[in-house]
Amino acid sequence: QVQLVESGGGLVQPGGSLRLSCAASGRISSFNVMGWYRQAPGKERELVATITYGGSRNFADSVKGRFTISRDNAKNTVYLQMNSLKPEDTAVYYCHSVGYSGTVYWGHGTQVTVSS
Repeated sequence: QVQLVESGGGLVQPGGSLRLSCAASGRISSFNVMGWYRQAPGKERELVATITYGGSRNFADSVKGRFTISRDNAKNTVYLQMNSLKPEDTAVYYCHSVGYSGTVYWGHGTQVTVSS
């Protein structure tokens, strides 16, 4: 059983910053890809950013230049640093990981609200 546990969400003013963390535990030694998706009310879940085991990164156009993603392979942990946050970044953010077998894992989500 593999679990992904997110932390770091909350309420922040426009222009502020937040750092999300996702720690994986369970019967898996490492993940091929780790990353973040988000889902705003009334919208479909969308990719935010991903990072491979080797460090290759992919970002949604809407967050390029504002968000960074990193991971600690030894700890099976992925981080999302979000800067210059906008109200449209408000969503539930989900941790997402893909094992080398192709199995996909999801966290339960953490709420990020950007509002004055």
